[in-house]
Amino acid sequence: MLDLLKYTFFQNALTACILTGIVCGLIGTYIVNRRMVFVAGGMAHTCLGGVGICALLGWPPMIGAGVFALASGWGIEFLGNKHEVRVDSAIAMFWALGMSVGITCSFLAPEFLPSLSSYLFGNILLIEATDLWLLAVLACAVTLLYIICMPQISSISFDPEYAKAQGQPVKLINTLLMGFVALSIVSALKVAGVVLVISLLSVPQMTANLFCSRFGSMALWSSVIAIAGCLSGLAASVWLNVPCGTMIVAAVIAIYIAARAIKHFVLS
Repeated sequence: MLDLLKYTFFQNALTACILTGIVCGLIGTYIVNRRMVFVAGGMAHTCLGGVGICALLGWPPMIGAGVFALASGWGIEFLGNKHEVRVDSAIAMFWALGMSVGITCSFLAPEFLPSLSSYLFGNILLIEATDLWLLAVLACAVTLLYIICMPQISSISFDPEYAKAQGQPVKLINTLLMGFVALSIVSALKVAGVVLVISLLSVPQMTANLFCSRFGSMALWSSVIAIAGCLSGLAASVWLNVPCGTMIVAAVIAIYIAARAIKHFVLS
């Protein structure tokens, strides 16, 4: 595997693992503490609708993925605030809409069908320099936001009603973070795909939560664990010659199981 380090595509994959781990680790901490994992899952699957439409029109698929992710995230939040609509129902509607539109458009654009699996399950070896620059900008923006607004984000993620009573800009930060959730999902599509990206936004945070009680330390360790999972999954995929996205999921879950065992048998 060391021979692969001299190739640009593999260097890009390694860099993408680190940047994706930072982004998903930080944003996933907010998602898990707000109990929004299924919201993020709905947004991820809705992305396929934007991918399919852009593929049909001959536009860059990631643009459509971003638009659909943002629209679904804000749409779920808007409908969820209406008393006559349950959040899980809103998620199901957007989830089904995105998947149906995406698959229909993919069949209407036959030349796109061979590429569909890379958006469903990811293909980190297709990461390009442009993708890395966008990932780097997003990683810097998310990190800066957490550094500046850590007390507010922590308060809102645990108890938004209390934060609102304290006069904090709950709606503004929620809207801003929902946008970052959408961008995080889109940025990780080539790493884990629509189906698997939710693992990077939840499992590292579950692992960090075994040992961390504070939001800041949980966010930091979630990023470390996500990076470790991405790099381990990439190495395993090269060694076993299997898709990288599936191995990344297996790696982060294996880390969780190992951490759970350590806490139960060693630290208890």
